Amino acid sequence: MTLDPRVAPDAEDSTGRSDAPVAVDVSALPSPRPQRGDELELSIDSLAFGGEGVARLGDGGYVVFVAGAVPGDRVRAVVYKRKRSYAHARAVEILEPSPERIAPRADHPGVPWQVLPYERQLEIKRAQVDDALRRIGRLDGFELEEIVPALEQWRYRNKLEYSFGDGPAGDGLVCGFHAPAGGNSVVAIEDCLLASERGNFAREAALAWCRAQGLTAWERGGGRGARAGEDRERAARVGPDPDGRARLRNLVVREGRRTGQLQIRIVTTDGELEAGALAQALSEALGESLSGVLWTRSRSLAETTAGGDTELVWGEAELPERLGELDLRISPEAFFQTNTEMAELLYGVVVQYAALEGWERVYDLYSGIGTIALTLAPRAGELWGIELIEEAVADAIAAARRNEIPGVQFFAGDTRLALPELVERAGRPDVVVVDPPRAGLSQKVVRRIVEASPKRIVYVSCNPTTLAPNAAQLVEAGWVLKKVRPVDMFPQTHHIECVALLERG
Repeated sequence: MTLDPRVAPDAEDSTGRSDAPVAVDVSALPSPRPQRGDELELSIDSLAFGGEGVARLGDGGYVVFVAGAVPGDRVRAVVYKRKRSYAHARAVEILEPSPERIAPRADHPGVPWQVLPYERQLEIKRAQVDDALRRIGRLDGFELEEIVPALEQWRYRNKLEYSFGDGPAGDGLVCGFHAPAGGNSVVAIEDCLLASERGNFAREAALAWCRAQGLTAWERGGGRGARAGEDRERAARVGPDPDGRARLRNLVVREGRRTGQLQIRIVTTDGELEAGALAQALSEALGESLSGVLWTRSRSLAETTAGGDTELVWGEAELPERLGELDLRISPEAFFQTNTEMAELLYGVVVQYAALEGWERVYDLYSGIGTIALTLAPRAGELWGIELIEEAVADAIAAARRNEIPGVQFFAGDTRLALPELVERAGRPDVVVVDPPRAGLSQKVVRRIVEASPKRIVYVSCNPTTLAPNAAQLVEAGWVLKKVRPVDMFPQTHHIECVALLERG
């Protein structure tokens, strides 16, 4: 039975109020569309890409995506977002658990699939890659290889971004993760099971210092106000406390998994902060494992750790790390795969699919700090990397020099504009490797790749739903999707990484 709380206005709650909502059966309604705040009893049929359970209301099949639910669950859920053809809700009570459901291990958000056995997680991820390619891309005839399982199912992340917030009932400053599914509060954590013990200790040391200083968290969320008051509201939210001190936004803990070094970056609003004293406290707590301490002041209203003004407070600005045979130095905001051990296996698949014989000209698009390019370069005739972020290009050039890898060149530029220029300068590529952001490749970039006409394309994707249309565009232009291999970089979550091989027909 599917229930809707919007009816029965004369019901009473325990306080005697006559407007308390009571859930009623909406299965007979022709097209039930719940409102924000409604409570529903739902049976979960499947999992959507993105990790939410899927339920349907009434004869019309109105879809409700439910966070915190898995197939086979019957749940009580609260709607927090409503659209014309679907809604999003979060489970607040498991009424009847799925036969597949297991007891959770981590007492914090960020690991929603921990209630599924790991083997089942792998099955679902592989199936979702297949579904995206066939349903969205309308592709077939390719080989879907077995998923590469994670080496570690817990404590695998080399980077965690925590948020500062106020504890429940005014319990003081906390440092944890945002509540899932539309929640605006920050959930405190004692032990993040995605981080190493060393990383957890660093978070605890930073939080202890911030509490001792009496620092407060910034005001996040809330309405934007009238246009005339937006500037005042913005200044109030991103400005300092009345006492002039900065308010806390985020704590970024980055770890060199191979080196054992830690980089700590605190993100605040404008205002004063005794950053040197924080660095001293962290140095005393972490000893030789502390590589550097940085302070970022941000005026953004967005919940992000990117941007702002960052200064080095103590130690080194770059985190030392090793990836396979590569000696790396990672800048504070540079992209680096957050699972070091699995990144080595991921790049192994890239090497396999590229199938270089030593004479090929290879282009690495969206090359970042050069990890893929530097892995492939010793196997190629020449290798060119294109990356938009100049700091990442500088990291890549320095890494090539440090690792004494010849025949590789990097330059900064927008791939859409830089790729034709590179073809004119260096010649057409034999192999193109592309590792785009989650949004995938724009149609213009796909056209530029088609114009470059490589024999082989190796596409590294963190989102099968954007890989699928890109692969379909390339297939339409004359390439053949040969094979795809998922790699589980993020156990206990819905995130899927995969590598696809396309060859010119």
